[in-house]
This record gives sequence, C-alpha cells and structure tokens, in this order.
Amino acid sequence: MKSCILPLLLLLPAACGRFDHLGKAPSFTPKEKSAEHVAMAYAASPEVTIPQRTSDHASLWSGNQSSLLGDRRAMKQGDILTVVIEIDEQAEISNSTSRSRSGSESLGIPQLFGIPQRHDPKLPDGATLGDAVDLGSQSSSSGDGSVRRSESLTLRVAATVTQVLSNGVMAIEGSQEVRVNFELRELLVSGYVRPEDISRQNEITYDKIASARISYGGRGQITDVQQPRLGQQVLDVILPF
Repeated sequence: MKSCILPLLLLLPAACGRFDHLGKAPSFTPKEKSAEHVAMAYAASPEVTIPQRTSDHASLWSGNQSSLLGDRRAMKQGDILTVVIEIDEQAEISNSTSRSRSGSESLGIPQLFGIPQRHDPKLPDGATLGDAVDLGSQSSSSGDGSVRRSESLTLRVAATVTQVLSNGVMAIEGSQEVRVNFELRELLVSGYVRPEDISRQNEITYDKIASARISYGGRGQITDVQQPRLGQQVLDVILPF
C-alpha cells in the first residue's frame, strides 16, 4: 500500500500548480517574494546633498544622477535598467557517414598426404576436401543526420540590480507577467553585466549579459492542454521502450 501512495505524493506538488487556475485565471507571482523587491527594499538609502549657496550664483552643473546632465545608468543595488532581447538565429547541421568492408580467405589441401584422395570417395557426390576451408565476409554501414533550427524573439524587459560584486560587475534579475484571459505569459531574465556595457539610454542587449538566463513561457488553461498528463510524463521517463 505504501508503494502505491509514494508516487502519488511525488506527483502532488506538480499537480498543485495546475489547481491555481482551476476555474479562474492564473494568479500573478507576488511581488514581495521577488528578488527585485528584496534588492530595492534593502538597498542603501540615497545620499541627499544640499547645494551650497555662493555669494555670486548657484551652479547649474551637477553630476547627480537625478540631475538633467547626470549619469542615469544603473550602477548600484536597487537601480533599474532595460534589457533588450533581439534573438534571430538560424542553425543548420548536416552529417553523412559511410563505411564498407569486405574480406575473403581460402585454404586448400589438394595434395596433403593424399588425404583428399582417400576421403573424397566416401563423401557425397560433388564434395571434396581439396578446398577444405573457404571463408568470406562483407559488411557495410551508412548514416545520415541533419539538424535545422530557427529562432526569432524580440522583447524588452526592465531588470533590477540585485547585487554589486567586489569587482564592480552587477547581478541583475527581471521578470514580466502579462495575463490575457486565462493564459499568463512569463518573461524571466537574469545574469551579470558590466557597468560600461550599459548604454546612455540605460539599456543593455542580451548578448552583453554573462551567464544569461532567459525564459519565455506561460501557464494557464491553454498550456495545460498542450502538456502531456503527469502520469504520461512519468511513464515516458521510466519505461525502457
């Protein structure tokens, strides 16, 4: 009985995700649990500088990030930047292999101490020991394989600096959820960026993100219909044929 209950308990966490949108639209991920919220909530408070008045006039030039001429690029924990994802890739691989081998060996004893002459009369008609051994073999194999892939994706998502490493490299994470009727589309991006790779528009392209992790998918009633049942997925893993 225990052996029957154990597989059901293993499948229960995966099935609970589908119960979330049972008879209703899928729920959004709580913002309070996201890494972006934690990074912004525990970021250091911004320093407020009070401009010093001079006897002549106050200066209009300032390097403050909030000023008109300041550097508005993300540079510390809690800052936000835009990640531009434009993937348009095509790959085609074709392989062909062929192998052929043949061999032949023959061994005859027509005059070996008169053995063939003494035993040939005892053999059936047409049989002889003159050609005692005659072997031949032939083998061939061939294989063909090809891979063709085409991907196109254009997205923009805001990401948050979650950590600034000791060498100045920043860890970023971003998420975006769009719900249309009963289907929720999710876009997740994370990785490490250098401050100098961020443009003056506070944007960075995906190819400048180290250890980039980009996920574009969804969940909802349509996605559930397109996925095999949980039992079928388990059988696909454990069945050897």
